[in-house]
Amino acid sequence: MKNIVSAVALAAATSLLVVSQHAAAQFQPTRPVRITVPFSAGSGPDAAIRAVALGLSQKWKQPVVIDNRPGGNGFIGINLFKNLTPDGHELFDADGGHVAVHPHTFSKLPYDPVKDLEPVRFLLLSKYFVAVPANSRFRTVDDIVRAAKEKPEGVTYGSFFIGSPPHLGGLQLESLTGAKMLHVPYKDTVQLYTAVANGEVDWALGSLASAGPLEKSGKLKFITVAAAKRFALYPAVPASSESSTAKSFSVTGWNGLFAPRGTPKRIRDQIANDVSEVLASPQIVERYRNFGYEDVPLQTDGFAQFIVKESADWKKVVQAAGLKLDQ
Repeated sequence: MKNIVSAVALAAATSLLVVSQHAAAQFQPTRPVRITVPFSAGSGPDAAIRAVALGLSQKWKQPVVIDNRPGGNGFIGINLFKNLTPDGHELFDADGGHVAVHPHTFSKLPYDPVKDLEPVRFLLLSKYFVAVPANSRFRTVDDIVRAAKEKPEGVTYGSFFIGSPPHLGGLQLESLTGAKMLHVPYKDTVQLYTAVANGEVDWALGSLASAGPLEKSGKLKFITVAAAKRFALYPAVPASSESSTAKSFSVTGWNGLFAPRGTPKRIRDQIANDVSEVLASPQIVERYRNFGYEDVPLQTDGFAQFIVKESADWKKVVQAAGLKLDQ
């Protein structure tokens, strides 16, 4: 009987310990949470993170504030963010360029993507369309390639910063086809797609979230999706795999949530769990579908491993192109 009582007592004590450890592992904001966003208000990534922020605010019973800091290849936002208090109340929405491409395109960065940004959760994956002005002479990606070959650097394409997916996608198209085009970088997505609509540049790669509003208003046209198959929401737009000049042309972009250096993993794990819960809500699932975004359920460790692989893959591409943006 004494052994049974001791066993029950031990089990109870163990349960209390587990409960107390679980409670200690929980992150509950005690003040407003800020998410620094290196994109302009109204851009696709901004719209997506605002939807996530609303869900987190409702769950945490605390305001989740979006602080837009666009420009400077993301350096402005990251520099403001990297030394903030690592207690879970400061988060950063970075894209693949900031953490997997810039380390290879710049000889020296004002931040260390491995040391200064702690991975929390993958946020979204997006496919890119070739967007042209509504009155463009280009009807297909083949038209763009032929024109660029006939007159090297006579065709212009834009991006929302040097080293962004639209920029690297343009370089990829040049590499695949042997065409030579002129790259024109803009400060942010709003400037870029307005410039395309106004005919300042001939074309740009754009996601449904970023370029979609101007396409829906009739100011832009999508002539190709840079992917192996057509996009479900735009079945009439051909995939690049159907072209004659750029069959393997494929461009995607992704964003993820990060915390400042030194943020405890238990806090990052809890935030990642909460973000996963928000992303699984019917409202967000529908909004993501309308944006053309996909959720990839990678959290902390898995997300960190994904970034390592992405960085290694982009390193090969950048080195092959001899691309250095600060020389």
